[in-house]
Amino acid sequence: MKTIKTKKPFKAILTCIVFLLIAALPSNAAETEDGLAKCARMKNDTERLRCFDEPAKRQIPLKESVILKSPEEETQEFAAEEKEIGRLPEAEEKYFSVMEKQWDLRSDKPKERNIFVLWPYRPCFFLPLAYNSSPNDSTQLDVDPRAKAQYNEVKFQLSFKFKIWSDIIRSEEIRKFVEKNTGIRGIDVWLAYTQQSFWQLYNSAFSAPFRDTNYEPELLFNFDMQQIIPGLMGTKLQFINIGFNHQSNGRAEPLSRSWNRIVANFGLEKIFGPEKKDNFDLLLKTWWRLPENDEDDDNPDLSSYMGYGELWGTLYWKNQRFALMLRNNLRSENKGAVQLDWSIPLSSFNESLAKKISLYVQYFNGYGESLLDYNTSINRISAGLMLADWR
Repeated sequence: MKTIKTKKPFKAILTCIVFLLIAALPSNAAETEDGLAKCARMKNDTERLRCFDEPAKRQIPLKESVILKSPEEETQEFAAEEKEIGRLPEAEEKYFSVMEKQWDLRSDKPKERNIFVLWPYRPCFFLPLAYNSSPNDSTQLDVDPRAKAQYNEVKFQLSFKFKIWSDIIRSEEIRKFVEKNTGIRGIDVWLAYTQQSFWQLYNSAFSAPFRDTNYEPELLFNFDMQQIIPGLMGTKLQFINIGFNHQSNGRAEPLSRSWNRIVANFGLEKIFGPEKKDNFDLLLKTWWRLPENDEDDDNPDLSSYMGYGELWGTLYWKNQRFALMLRNNLRSENKGAVQLDWSIPLSSFNESLAKKISLYVQYFNGYGESLLDYNTSINRISAGLMLADWR
């Protein structure tokens, strides 16, 4: 009797557990009911329990196969599948034009981005072949009156800028008001420096002197415009520069040349091409010379040759750069200058070569190539390397 009392509760509990498992398992309802009825009619306890176990064993794999996965598990599984079939296409990176890169006109830039970091300004180049068919014979190379310039020399330029104040309008309300009423999206302050030298490297008879070097520091307020100009097929007024420019050659009399100017530059740009990655830039540079005392003025007629501005048109097309500069004094004697540029990255010839160094050819004809030669018409063809470009 003790054995019977012990086994019956145990069997009853085990039977309830089996029923609960079966009830929790998704299965065909008719098949489950028939199986349970058959098991219930069995008299042998061991066989009856084994009968109840069989449906449960058959249903457990099915139960495991339909368990819902957690969000974390689904994410991991999706990542594994993505690795197998390749990554899904990501959002296309926004393209920034040449002028937007030059003057850091990105709308999403942090306020303190790129402060006191050197940026290229005008083209930096080294031209070991700079042949001048009409050198200036009226100026000495040095104190030696016999020293004369050779036709071929080296011409090179270094030019950089850095931002000293990013977005001087800090108030969001004032910025919105200014943009709404003037179109100005922001104002940055830049310092720039350009140095251009003419080196008589091959003139060993007179110790290969530097014939002339022009030093040109600038302080510029850059107004971020990025305004589409109506009627010009999407052409934008990208920026306006207003600032102070000093240029001199650091020489003593009678070869000293210098002037100070208030400058205003206007940058227009058109993006085109199948992928909208080709650019045509138009840069109008204007200036007004600050007057000097007659006793201090080394070159009072400089504006008569340099005029009041110049126009640069630059085409960036299929990794090549084409540029044209026009300048005129806007007077009856019609003295001016023209410059033609062409450059292409060295990597276009061989992929192992530098992408940021270009083969560069330059032609200049007219007045004002350098301060020393401002009143002499120069005719020069040059070739070498451009050390920094924006493409």
